[in-house]
Amino acid sequence: MAPMFVDSHCHLTFPELFGRIDAVRASMAAAGVERALAICTTLEEFPRVQALARRFDNFWASVGVHPDSEDVEEPGVERLVELSAQPRVVAIGETGLDYYRLDGRTHEQMHWQRERFRVHVRAARQARKPLVVHTRSASADTLAILREEGARDAGGVFHCFTETMEVARAALDLGFMISFSGILTFRNADDLRAVARMVPLDRCLVETDSPYLAPVPHRGRINEPAWVAQVAMKLAEVKQISVERVAEATTANFEGLFFPA
Repeated sequence: MAPMFVDSHCHLTFPELFGRIDAVRASMAAAGVERALAICTTLEEFPRVQALARRFDNFWASVGVHPDSEDVEEPGVERLVELSAQPRVVAIGETGLDYYRLDGRTHEQMHWQRERFRVHVRAARQARKPLVVHTRSASADTLAILREEGARDAGGVFHCFTETMEVARAALDLGFMISFSGILTFRNADDLRAVARMVPLDRCLVETDSPYLAPVPHRGRINEPAWVAQVAMKLAEVKQISVERVAEATTANFEGLFFPA
């Protein structure tokens, strides 16, 4: 029996994918990708994300505001909890911190990002839904806020992981899973592959983050959920186990995180 995969993080409502969703789904089916979590990045986007998940029984949705999103509706705890209770919504996020593009601002001036992140953590704890965490050039503050806000009670995943071994261990200590994207296949990603070898298989997820970060051999093209299979194959190679075992484990991890008994 061919392995079946789950894309734990993709942006299906972004224009690169939304306009050809039937072709995206056909490619998923051909590649053995049976489910996908459609990620929300703004509250304005949420109705489209949820509608897609309600239309197709193998899509699920999150609700949240990405740290890079500015000049958008600011989330409140009650609003996030309310939206997270709607059908097909299984996670809070994408949320977190991103200091990569400061546009001349200091870390101190990014207090609005940190407060937004705290709102998401509080909402996740109240809603009892896992967090989808984005962190870039901000791992110390990300971990500090997760600890201060009791994020262990909600759990979640560090998506598209690109941080150090130390950050990975800290995330695992907080009870979070680690999700690997197409970056794992990149030639210059030896440090990330070392992290992937360290993370226990029962704490791993795979994702595309499509339409971005297409894995080898598709680099430079618009990414899509079907190509999560390449990420799983690379993870299997790194861990020196079968791709069938990776598919089985990451699917079980997805179910355990987003559909707890």
